[in-house]
Amino acid sequence: MFNRFKPSRRNFIKTASVGTLAAVGIPQIVSAALATEKSASKLKFSTGDVVLFQGDSITDWGRDHKKTEPNTTSDLGSGYALITASKLLLDHADKGLKIFNKGISGNKVYQLAERWDTDCLALKPNVLSIHIGVNDFWHTLTGGYTGTIDTYIADYKKLLTRTKQALPDVKLVICEPFASKGVRAVDDKWYPTFPQFGKAARDIANEFGAIFVPYQAAFDKAEATAPAAYWSLDGVHPSVAGEALMAQTWIKAVGA
Repeated sequence: MFNRFKPSRRNFIKTASVGTLAAVGIPQIVSAALATEKSASKLKFSTGDVVLFQGDSITDWGRDHKKTEPNTTSDLGSGYALITASKLLLDHADKGLKIFNKGISGNKVYQLAERWDTDCLALKPNVLSIHIGVNDFWHTLTGGYTGTIDTYIADYKKLLTRTKQALPDVKLVICEPFASKGVRAVDDKWYPTFPQFGKAARDIANEFGAIFVPYQAAFDKAEATAPAAYWSLDGVHPSVAGEALMAQTWIKAVGA
């Protein structure tokens, strides 16, 4: 995740369509993934709400970092953030939502913190969705990063505490870091350590009263319908179908 993946790297699955996704039972997959979650109260959007998606390359995915206009493909990119934002803007057309994407490829939690004043707090989001954690583990295998699960937890809690102090009324959405074993980059070296990051994200969501989006459960259950390589390009980055799965899981989790 050091370099942003371009949409052209997903050519093998570009033929996926809304009809195809419906046929594989996406609503049932999402419902099953959410069935055991006890999350915070569902979101209720208000007129003029600012919604911000934050994270690493999975969120970043093809956006133009020079563009800052909300509700545009240039700012939102071509991944799950765009699909999710499109649904929100369609369903809440009367509310004048402003939706931004400030994900940056390769980021770990401490790197979010380094740019937080500009890329989060200055935007004054009413709804803040964060998907972070895969690099906090992956880069210990490939990038010489020496952080641990304890580093991830401490950095994440510090970031959210800072956020709540600056934006006490912000509604938080914490997304679970996920991986698909056996697809290119994800092998036995990831286990049993990596699942600890998902658990930590869930625990942090509970502590801060955030809505939790169980992405690992969604991808795991999706494999009953199609193999992992259908949903993921490399075990980390979602395919077009995986992006749609992420978007629908997010929408269902927040009750948007």
